[in-house]
Amino acid sequence: MEIIQVGDKKTIAAFHELPILIYKNDRNWVPPLRIMIENIFEPQKNTGFQQGDARRWLVIDQGKTLGRIAAFYDRSKIEEGSEQVGYIGFFECFENDEAARLLFDTARNWLESEGFTAMDGPVNFGENFFYWGLLVEGFQQQGFGMQYNPTYYKQLFAKYGFQTYYQQFSFHLDITSPDLPDRFWKIAEWVAKKKDFHYKTFSFKEKDRYIDDFLTIHQNAWGKHTNYKPIDRKDLQTLIKEAKMLIEEEFIWYVYYKEEPIAFFMMIPDMNQILKHLKSGKLNLINILKLLYLKKTKTMTRCRVLVMGVIPKFQGTGIESGIFWQLRKVMLKKSWYKEVELSWVGDFNPKMIKLFDSVGSKYAKTHETLRYLFERNKPFERLPIIE
Repeated sequence: MEIIQVGDKKTIAAFHELPILIYKNDRNWVPPLRIMIENIFEPQKNTGFQQGDARRWLVIDQGKTLGRIAAFYDRSKIEEGSEQVGYIGFFECFENDEAARLLFDTARNWLESEGFTAMDGPVNFGENFFYWGLLVEGFQQQGFGMQYNPTYYKQLFAKYGFQTYYQQFSFHLDITSPDLPDRFWKIAEWVAKKKDFHYKTFSFKEKDRYIDDFLTIHQNAWGKHTNYKPIDRKDLQTLIKEAKMLIEEEFIWYVYYKEEPIAFFMMIPDMNQILKHLKSGKLNLINILKLLYLKKTKTMTRCRVLVMGVIPKFQGTGIESGIFWQLRKVMLKKSWYKEVELSWVGDFNPKMIKLFDSVGSKYAKTHETLRYLFERNKPFERLPIIE
């Protein structure tokens, strides 16, 4: 059994082909777009490389690929506190303890050589909208960008010594249902009519302005939290550019108090409902045509909420309800959409969990972000709750 670093066309192809072998009999798995994964490891397209680096490896046994892993870091986003944390992600492995241990050891040794004292995973080398967390409950077809994995992955991580740093909960909501709580809609209607509050949808024609407003709200909503990691403007521009075919302007909402941006809401159609028909995750000509056809024939019937934020002084005023009020009108026009996935909210954020419960959503699944301390005798601490 040997470790090989990914770096040429052959090893890159093996990196992407391994999951197809692992999940060949799993109907829930949807192949991600290869180009999206490769862009993450492209220094010209990922600003994380400006103050960071990444490596990928395969574990091979007698010519057969048994597993893969990536390790990475961005020194501009190192979490405050006692630990210097690097990251791992894009882990895939057959049910083989030795192969998994070799992958984890390789990632650990590289991160330790770069000065880190712990590693978190499985996460993304970028924003936490996509590819974040280990699925531990709710093994169903995931929404676009959400992690899916076999049930035995939890055991592989636990045997090595990873512990749960925080849990991530996702909820499902039928926003067109007449059974949503009456109290919720009364508040929503009241908020929607409040003076000086304005609701606007995103526009590609004014995308630069809306990107600025998003960054302002994001900073004001979460900037004081100890684990806050600012979003790079270029990363947001890239996300919008790459997802242009997927984004629907009416699914992205901003709220203004007079002229001040105070809240945002971003949702996308669930592209996985189309990608599951493409098999390989490759965007060749045939798959592009198939994708466009399936999109036109309204194959996507659910959406995924990527992020929602309200600046502190307007939290608790019902602004979130006002957004859902506006969104409900859009969903009624686009009646082929039946479900909204609210993903994800951390167990460290009880206020948002309470909000998701108040709108009538139902718990659907749990992912976990895990941490491994290199100093094994050091006390382990979970991520603290946001007050």
